[in-house]
Amino acid sequence: MRGEGAPARPDGDTADGGPAARGGVPAPRPGADPAARSTAAAGAGPAPRRGKRRILRWTASVLAFLILATAAAGYLYYRHLNGSIQTDALNLGENKLGGSRPNAFGQTPLNILLIGSDARDGEENKALGGAKDTFDGPPLADVQMLLHLSADRSNMSVVSMPRDTLLKMPKCTEPNGKVHPASRGLVQTNQSLSRGGPGCTVAAWQDLTRIPIDHFMMIDFKGVVTMADAIGGVPVCVQENVHSLTRDGKGSGLKLPKGENVIQGEVALQWLRTRYGFEDGSDIGRAHAQHMYMNSLAREFRRNAKLSNPVKLNSLAQAAIKAMVVDPGLNKIDKLYDLSMEFKRVDPSRITMTTMPWIPSPSDSARVEPKPGEAEDLFRMIREDIPLDGKGPEQPPAPGAVPSAGASGAPATPATPASPAPSLPTADPAAPPARIPVSVRNATGGRDGAQGRVKGRAGEVAAVLAGKGFTRAVADTLTGSEDTTVVRFSSPDQAGDAAAVATALGLPASAVQKTDDVTGIVLFVGRDWRTGSAPTPPPPAPTKAPDSSRPLNGGNDKECMAIQPGFTW
Repeated sequence: MRGEGAPARPDGDTADGGPAARGGVPAPRPGADPAARSTAAAGAGPAPRRGKRRILRWTASVLAFLILATAAAGYLYYRHLNGSIQTDALNLGENKLGGSRPNAFGQTPLNILLIGSDARDGEENKALGGAKDTFDGPPLADVQMLLHLSADRSNMSVVSMPRDTLLKMPKCTEPNGKVHPASRGLVQTNQSLSRGGPGCTVAAWQDLTRIPIDHFMMIDFKGVVTMADAIGGVPVCVQENVHSLTRDGKGSGLKLPKGENVIQGEVALQWLRTRYGFEDGSDIGRAHAQHMYMNSLAREFRRNAKLSNPVKLNSLAQAAIKAMVVDPGLNKIDKLYDLSMEFKRVDPSRITMTTMPWIPSPSDSARVEPKPGEAEDLFRMIREDIPLDGKGPEQPPAPGAVPSAGASGAPATPATPASPAPSLPTADPAAPPARIPVSVRNATGGRDGAQGRVKGRAGEVAAVLAGKGFTRAVADTLTGSEDTTVVRFSSPDQAGDAAAVATALGLPASAVQKTDDVTGIVLFVGRDWRTGSAPTPPPPAPTKAPDSSRPLNGGNDKECMAIQPGFTW
């Protein structure tokens, strides 16, 4: 309401519609009844009080309506955004692994597979993607990056797999029942997407790495452009003028002058797709350029004040929803928001980008395969939540300390231990060992079968289990092929029992896996347990990513892309 000095209108009302004050007595209007004038002159009090009450009631009603209307509109908009999120099945394979497990402090890491699809299934994607001979064909997973957010949220690791990597594809079953059989030979990894969707790409990664993948996010050409525009410019650097275009018209078309350039929209897509013109013209150089872009993007998120603007954030949220396909576990706005807050907690200097160590494929020199030893070292560091930057875990909390909780409820302050916990945390309590039935399968030949299975090994290990109290352990006539010993179970209510078996044998948490491919609890005796009463302990875990993975620190803002000879101007 206005103060006492509010200007009066010609008809005697104040500018805000109230009566003009004269010593607190309302002035009678011209032509009013004499009795009314005398009543007004006498200072009759009840009338203005009733008027004030009516004004207050009216104001409160309007405010309540506005609040409810705004809340309703917000709720409807929230529902609209939720209804716009595109989802697909998380894992179409048979080996489910059961998701990431908490560490000794109750903290849980997150593993998210980022997939870039080259689908040319719409006018925008066709215009951006080119290659008319591939229009409306099966999509390929041309970008595959596993993002690992540490359990204590102190660091982030990213592993790229070159799209030319040759792997054995797992059996994938679509929700409609269509089955894509496991490949007999090696298949290029980017073909996984055409075997039922992103859920088969997830299955291929899990089979190779034995890393439980909690979520995936998939984006296509138009999505990259939309997101890059919504975010704004991202600085990148090239050592020379570059133009990604061959004499026969191949290449992304990227054209940038030497030095730092701020890119967005279609130019950002060109950068992420460029192969001809970067380094040696291979997919390895392209992965390095993608890592540079993502690190720069992370730094921009941290320092760009515009992202605190609600309009800017709303624009970014809408762009992300239109751009992405996610698994059902990320199908709500609040889940995506919580995830973004988890990412925001990691300082760029603790982000490490890597490429899976590789060797030229013996069967096709134009393709690659995981490098023996070093690729597994990198995967093991992810499985055991070991930072790739070599800084190691922080000190655990003091006895009695209460760790703070993150956006998803996971404690945030203490760090993750580098070694697995002595017992396997699970919400499902274990039965006494004598009541747990266990089938033991001989899988001692390993995945490649090079050594052959040790005869009678299932029976020997069943006897070892019986000696530890698992008197219902029996040798199975079925066999398997595993490099390391694992315990698999089929039903959630068997999780505790399976963990008890693994704990009794000294196996790590990663050895316990949920899958639909077994019935009950099955112990697969791997190549690491060909003799003796216990599996051969693995060598000490690496403490830093191998140099062959080309680790790139997220805080490095001086990295500049080398240019392939013949692609300068």
